[in-house]
Amino acid sequence: MSETGYVKKDILREVRAAMQVGNFEAALSRAKHLLDLAPEHRELLYMAAASARYLKQTDAARDYLSRLKRVAPDFGRAFQEEGHLLRNTGDQAGALAAYRLATQYNPALVASWQRQAELYTALGQDRAAADARAQAARLEALPRELLAVTNYVHEGEVLHAEKIARAFMQKHPKHVEGMRLLADIGSRLGVHEDADFLLETAIELEPDNLQLRIDYIQVLRKRQKYEAALEQANVLMKRDPDSPVFQSLFAIESMQAGDYGAAIDTFDKVLEKLPDDASTLTSRGHALKTFGETDEAIASYRAAIAADPLQGDAWYALANLKTFRFEDDEIAEMERVAGDPNLSYMGRVHVAFALGKALEDRADYDAAFERYSEGNGLKKRQTRYTTEQMQEEFAAQEKHCTQDLFTRRAGAGHDDPAPIFIVGLPRAGSTLIEQILASHSQVDGTLELPNILSLAHRLRGRKQVSDRERYPRILHDLPDEELAALGRDYIENTAIHRQGAPFFTDKMPNNFRHIGLIQLILPNAKIIDARREPMACCFSGFKQLFAEGQEFSYSLEDIGHYYRGYVDLMGHWDRVLPEGRILRVQHEDVVGDLETQVRRILDYCGLPFEQACVDFHKTKRAVRTASSEQVRQPISASGLEQWRHFEPHLGPLKAALGDLIAG
Repeated sequence: MSETGYVKKDILREVRAAMQVGNFEAALSRAKHLLDLAPEHRELLYMAAASARYLKQTDAARDYLSRLKRVAPDFGRAFQEEGHLLRNTGDQAGALAAYRLATQYNPALVASWQRQAELYTALGQDRAAADARAQAARLEALPRELLAVTNYVHEGEVLHAEKIARAFMQKHPKHVEGMRLLADIGSRLGVHEDADFLLETAIELEPDNLQLRIDYIQVLRKRQKYEAALEQANVLMKRDPDSPVFQSLFAIESMQAGDYGAAIDTFDKVLEKLPDDASTLTSRGHALKTFGETDEAIASYRAAIAADPLQGDAWYALANLKTFRFEDDEIAEMERVAGDPNLSYMGRVHVAFALGKALEDRADYDAAFERYSEGNGLKKRQTRYTTEQMQEEFAAQEKHCTQDLFTRRAGAGHDDPAPIFIVGLPRAGSTLIEQILASHSQVDGTLELPNILSLAHRLRGRKQVSDRERYPRILHDLPDEELAALGRDYIENTAIHRQGAPFFTDKMPNNFRHIGLIQLILPNAKIIDARREPMACCFSGFKQLFAEGQEFSYSLEDIGHYYRGYVDLMGHWDRVLPEGRILRVQHEDVVGDLETQVRRILDYCGLPFEQACVDFHKTKRAVRTASSEQVRQPISASGLEQWRHFEPHLGPLKAALGDLIAG
């Protein structure tokens, strides 16, 4: 139960007030009563644990902390409180580990840095102690507002943090740390362009501030500006070529830029210094997997898990290979890890999805569905997605992108025919179509490029909440020369992903929502609608953990309604655009008669037939999507009916899809 339920903010203030005057008995009594009404309330559990510690009720404090860490796995103050408790009971090693986790989850916790410095000093680890003291001193030197911003950001109260940060920056417009924090908030809210601008400006003011460059790399990567991110990583490497942190960043950016050899070599250098670093072993596995070295990737992921069983990313990476099967002892270890109170929030998500896949492979479908549901439920708690808002977006496209608009603007846009957009829902067979096309000598296979989505975001402008229809309504007002410029910008900005072939793919599935925009700025681009039978497509999306951007996939109802909206909107594009403008490719048809569909796709794209497109699984190229291992094998019909194993659980999906389901 949240604060908006039984527990009001003024009642929480009563508990805090009792603690502040040292009346811990009253505070604990009040908190215990309220926890009967709201047993998963984060602040109440925290205050109960702290009050119990002050009252020397050690077992009760441990119990509250265990409950708190299950409710809020990444809550830094929970680990700080655990550090205090362990320190009081004489477990100095346990206290140090807890304080380290506290500052990992919330680096604004000054007390945890200070206690680490004391404990490291007692252990004779002077360098670590000095680093911890420096972090505490840096935080204490921050303006009070920015320390609060840092704390709120890492406790998940990002909107509140943004309000404080913007008020501070109005008074101090060139405060570099304020700019960095506001950029971090923007990045967390998905406003990556603003974050990019803020960090670029801050670096101009303080070019020697290394943290700014580290943050800038993260933002550039999110914007898929891989070349620019690699340039920034090179700057850091020149500063300190032996730094494992800078080496890791350089390796990751080399991988993103497509230089997998350099990435793997650099990861290996890091591992020479830190052979048991689970994050590096996991990242190295990602590079090997993308490059097609599956066996080596598996070995790297397993080494990461051996070094740290709580490395959820490595567990899920194994499951996400699709062709991998877990051993009995690995499943048992995952079950143990899933119950570990120190497992992070995303670790819980990763392990839930990995267990779902492992149990599905064992034909334990009911248990597998429980795990998939658990993982999706955790992810849904992190999103603000609503079906209603997405339906409004679909309706706005149909309202403003009319046949009259396209007739009036015929001849506008940039005439380059190079792009081949592959749109639809994730898990609908788009990676297979891309691999077929990328096997052609005249086509470069790229990525799920964010450029169209970024352009749509920019056209919405700052008033996207108060004026939700500004985009696509604005498409009526853009002059022809601006439409042409936007098309040229797309071609130029995506050039980094191409190898020189005359055509290239862009398989961002969500671009189906912006086909009107594509038509206006790139009227000669090809558009392929990758479609799959609705139950199979939707359930495949539900059991897939996407990196980002597919928030509709975290509930059966949401994904069913999204599929309906997609079908309706594609029907609209068919009606308002010239006949044959979009090629619809049914995944089941590709599986059933590969060569016929390959010829059909190539004919639509104006490309001559090449046998390599039929033999797509032999093509050596980096593939970054969830289907990367599947498209390296001959085509198979084995996955078409997998959803039927879970049919008893899929009533909400069927209800959402309605008459789209045959029979």
